[in-house]
Amino acid sequence: MRIVPVLLSLLFAGLVHAADVKTPAETYGELFERVQLEHVYADGKSFVDALPVKAPEQVLADYREESKRDGFDLRKFVESHFTPPPAAGAEYHSVQGQDVREHIDTLWKVLERKPEDQRPYSSRLALPHRYVVPGGRFNEIYYWDSYFTMLGLEESGRHDLTVSMLDNFAWLIDQFGHVPNGNRSYYLSRSQPPFFAAMVELVAQRDGDATYRKYLPQLRREYEFWMEGAATLAPGSAHRRVVKLRDGTLLNRYWDDRDTPRDESYAQDVETARASGRPAADVYRNLRAAAESGWDFGSRWLADGKTLETIHTTDFLPPDLNSLLYQLEMTLAKACVLSGDAACANDMRMRATTRKTAVERTLWNPTVGAFTDYDWRARKSSDRVSCAMLYPLYFKLSDQERARTIAETVRAKLLQPHGLATTTATTGQQWDAPNGWAPLEWIAIGGLRNYDQEALAGTIAQRWVAKNLQVYRSTGKLVEKYDVTGSAAGGGGEYPLQDGFGWTNGVLRKLLVLYPRLAD
Repeated sequence: MRIVPVLLSLLFAGLVHAADVKTPAETYGELFERVQLEHVYADGKSFVDALPVKAPEQVLADYREESKRDGFDLRKFVESHFTPPPAAGAEYHSVQGQDVREHIDTLWKVLERKPEDQRPYSSRLALPHRYVVPGGRFNEIYYWDSYFTMLGLEESGRHDLTVSMLDNFAWLIDQFGHVPNGNRSYYLSRSQPPFFAAMVELVAQRDGDATYRKYLPQLRREYEFWMEGAATLAPGSAHRRVVKLRDGTLLNRYWDDRDTPRDESYAQDVETARASGRPAADVYRNLRAAAESGWDFGSRWLADGKTLETIHTTDFLPPDLNSLLYQLEMTLAKACVLSGDAACANDMRMRATTRKTAVERTLWNPTVGAFTDYDWRARKSSDRVSCAMLYPLYFKLSDQERARTIAETVRAKLLQPHGLATTTATTGQQWDAPNGWAPLEWIAIGGLRNYDQEALAGTIAQRWVAKNLQVYRSTGKLVEKYDVTGSAAGGGGEYPLQDGFGWTNGVLRKLLVLYPRLAD
């Protein structure tokens, strides 16, 4: 994507919209396709994040001319025309024996990015305020990651950076009508789990009720994005992120506005579609929708529970997403009260109550003792147990009886020697067993604490923190995910294990405040 200084100024002025921003696939055309399908880079994300040495249109013109010549070498062409992206935090070396809290406090500075860090022609969208990137291959802000990062920033005394990140998300909502998956051009067609309201609530804990009034316009726009089309939806149909069941129940699903291969995983998506025997556009849409869920990929979304080619994310109404939207509705109700808009407050409370009833009626699966995804096309509940069932506890839309049942299910099916497994399935996908992930451990611990399940919450915290510290003390690193069943760090998925790592740092820093003895 070409971002020159003039365009940057327009972007900050709010004059450029998602449709005006080209992705690398659109910018580089046939060159992009060749580079990705011929695996010039081992990781497809490397090319879409690489910086061209000259204007993209000139690079493409050079390619069209030089590729006609005998002996043309694609790899050499790319090496001479692009600078590959550095791994975020690669320059940092941990201090042997340093307390992990000091390590995390230092890492925030390593992973912090400033507006002036933006480079011309980058696929990374310039943001007006400072922010923290996760680390490794992830050298941009990510939506849902950032909430868990903020938890740690607050404990590290970096409230200023928490507010800057929230202001970036507010700016993105103003600019594009939603928070993208991340601040890259190729992420604009989708969002991620909508934690904006939870971020507002987190900042308000320190800055007071004025926070709700300040961000009310963006809270409203966020809600409009997720509910777009709901007012005119016929029973038994769906539009973008909204589904109306035949009985009139309204709930939400994950979606992506494109049905093409993801720029950053182009070759993998093409191969998955080819192997599926299904219309390619349908496969691409569902792969992208799983990316919006943050769970890319896992057995939750797979028809046969194990094979990526069977993915059908858009058929599911997930408990995690609908819990987040319940929380958004409740936050909007509070913000409207504080702004003196009684009609808005009443409307949002009614919507939240209606959603709570719908989640309890539609997503509760008594057979497995958990909230599970509901396949709205097949009109049946999934039987797959996952950490997603804990979101209704974290956002307080469960009752005590269901919470006790969930605690029993967690203990019987997900609790492992080093924390909670993401699901009960072992598929080789990263959002399945044996992996555990910091955001899900935190949602579980916080949710169980909300319903007086302190003992189980403490057990999960103790096991998870011990695993984090064991890897840190042996390697000097905190990583993206962990194997909660054995001695290894996490694995599986589309790319190697990443270290850094934003949400692991944030959750660990928070847990060591809640459970200080675990640091010993």
